[in-house]
Amino acid sequence: MQEDFRLIVDLVLVLGVAACGGLLAALLRQPVLLGYLIGGMIVGPAGLGLIKEVIQVETLAQFGVAFLLFALGVEFSFAELKKVKAIALGGGGLQIALTILVTVVVSGLSGAWGTLPAKGMFLGCILSLSSTAVVLKCLMERNETETPHGQVMLGILVVQDLALGLMLAVLPALNQPAETIGIAVLTALLWIALFAAGAVAAGMWLIPPLLRLLARTESRELFLLGVVALCLGIALLTEHLGLSIEMGAFVAGLMISEVEYADQTLTYVEPLRDIFASLFFAAIGMLIDPVFLWNNLELILGLVALVFIGKFLIITPLVKLFRYPLKTAIIAGLGLAQIGEFSFVLASEGQSLGLVSRQIYLLILGTTAVTLMLTPFVLRLVPFLFNFAESMPWLKPYLEEQEALDVSEDLPFKDHVVVCGYGRVGKNLVKLLLQHNLPVVVIDQSESRIQQLREAGVSYVYGNCVSLHVLETAGVNHAKGMAIALPDPMSTRLCLKRALELRPELDLVVRATQDKNIEVLYQLGAREVVQPEFEASLEMATYLLTGLGLLSSAVVQREMQQIRNDHYLDLRPERSATEVARDLRQATRDLNQRWYPLPADSPLIGMSIEEADMRYLTGASLMAIRRANGDEIDYPNNQTKLEDGDRLLVVGADEELAALAEFAKGQAAVPGENSACQWVTVNADTPTLGKTLADLDINKQFGVQVQAIRRDGKFIRYPDGGMDLRVGDQVLLCGSLTGLSQIEQLFAIASSLPLSLPVLKAVQAEALKEFLPADSVD
Repeated sequence: MQEDFRLIVDLVLVLGVAACGGLLAALLRQPVLLGYLIGGMIVGPAGLGLIKEVIQVETLAQFGVAFLLFALGVEFSFAELKKVKAIALGGGGLQIALTILVTVVVSGLSGAWGTLPAKGMFLGCILSLSSTAVVLKCLMERNETETPHGQVMLGILVVQDLALGLMLAVLPALNQPAETIGIAVLTALLWIALFAAGAVAAGMWLIPPLLRLLARTESRELFLLGVVALCLGIALLTEHLGLSIEMGAFVAGLMISEVEYADQTLTYVEPLRDIFASLFFAAIGMLIDPVFLWNNLELILGLVALVFIGKFLIITPLVKLFRYPLKTAIIAGLGLAQIGEFSFVLASEGQSLGLVSRQIYLLILGTTAVTLMLTPFVLRLVPFLFNFAESMPWLKPYLEEQEALDVSEDLPFKDHVVVCGYGRVGKNLVKLLLQHNLPVVVIDQSESRIQQLREAGVSYVYGNCVSLHVLETAGVNHAKGMAIALPDPMSTRLCLKRALELRPELDLVVRATQDKNIEVLYQLGAREVVQPEFEASLEMATYLLTGLGLLSSAVVQREMQQIRNDHYLDLRPERSATEVARDLRQATRDLNQRWYPLPADSPLIGMSIEEADMRYLTGASLMAIRRANGDEIDYPNNQTKLEDGDRLLVVGADEELAALAEFAKGQAAVPGENSACQWVTVNADTPTLGKTLADLDINKQFGVQVQAIRRDGKFIRYPDGGMDLRVGDQVLLCGSLTGLSQIEQLFAIASSLPLSLPVLKAVQAEALKEFLPADSVD
């Protein structure tokens, strides 16, 4: 077969097997990256041998890495780098240095590399690099690139990618005397500094005019061609300078990221990036020898465990050292514990220089490949690991979120609005609220954004808004309202859940990053959920319908509000019950969830969700109902009635789920036709002040039960009899209307919150009895 035609056949074969492997992995609900790797392994020289000349495919696969890092550079701009510059430069540099140092010491003590420390340095360089491609793809699939742990990982990965050029420059000198290594390092640093200066100059004066010229042609293909030529041209320049193609592609992306055409560039390049990235991962799969893996399985698995544990123990403390929460540090440590794809480049170069034998090279190759395949699974398991750890009483204190790192001096005490997240949406929201003279407190954990708040004179709390401690510091338990504008769904759900733990009646609006999260957020207790894309559609429709005179402004506003009240159902695409159930499982996997069988004699049977109001009384949120006949109702509405034999999918903290169990068994009062729940406040002159619940014994005397006490922002459900009542306590009493009226003298009732429509009717009827004959009250 002709050589040029053979390349075409190989390319089609690799893309085809990557597509089949990715499809199979997706059908099995596994990362598509795993399918690409296995597909390449099957058709490679060590598999079926359908592709024997891997070098040509590898050359094309380099385009995948180049485009992947180019797109990363466009998205991860200089402004983004500034947010994590401390952990990126300090943490990333320390991580590389510590990994190399530990590897040199271990290899020297074990004697596996002889007496030459340079070989230990070479192995340390390989182990210090993590996979930008794998981690970036996993973060994109989970929509976590803007999360704290996502920013930390990307910041460290950027430094590792930049260090690759230095490592390649130093590699040929490792067999030389120490002074030669020093000269090589200084030379590489000089080239990097000169290249960085040139890149900054080009980014300021050459790139913007060039992109504007391409954009003025209004030709999509010409713009794409110019951008691709620019990306690959800079990548080849860095290769010629002794640095790496990957570093050049990333710097090219950074140069474009500050230009107004960055979004347009990313839109055009993304299809090329995805195609060539799949080709790259399939090419990695072709390098893997399954027979060698099998014959050395025990050794490779041992090396994989050593790499994962070692890198985790290095990275996690480093991230914690830079004042990030323990959870963020653990996720970053697990996410970066693999060996990166650029280690293949170093290993190949090391073999050609005689630093490693063929046997060691294959071991490095196999260990790297296995760590790459395991990483998506590890990141998927993270939420389950945290849920399990938090269920352990002795582990939970260590996972509690940290206190606020900094607090502004002029925090309002009550009747303010708490805004979580000071990104683009949060910044605009705060601006509008301040224009109406509303007191605002912003929670954010980005140092650069906190500095912006300081300069603007806006009250702030510097910390993670998922933390109960941080929410309490922001005064959520005394706030008038709250807005959550966070970039990732996981933090949004946890923040919503914990804010309602502090203040169940809080008026709370949430931004949904994806339409599949809308129902989850409503089910968790949000009063309003805003989806930016749908809102843009509604505003454009409003303008057209009113501007063209088709409908009056009042009619249009009424129709748009109805669409919002229906949770954008008219705009959302039709989805099967299976798809809805799958999205529900994915959305709740990072929350503490449980299927709870409704007891046969439960007083909740026959009640609607609105009447039972489980979330308000217990804190647990009902996400789905599985009927006795196997039917499943995902995101049940308020009118859905509970039936005998139901299994309930509920989410909440362990104590909330325990409260639900008591609630469902009838061991706690339930609102009904002739009962009510009422919040009362203990004042200084209340007769109950200082007495314990056992002393009062109101359940036995009046048939009224104390469901909860809110004290200093803490929500204590089903308090025991030994708890005494203090000034300012808010007590939730549940029982018959007659019993509640009889104990009215024991409490100074400050606020009453009937919990359902039947309760409202019962209260109204009870009040009317004072003025109307009994037979006239309906």
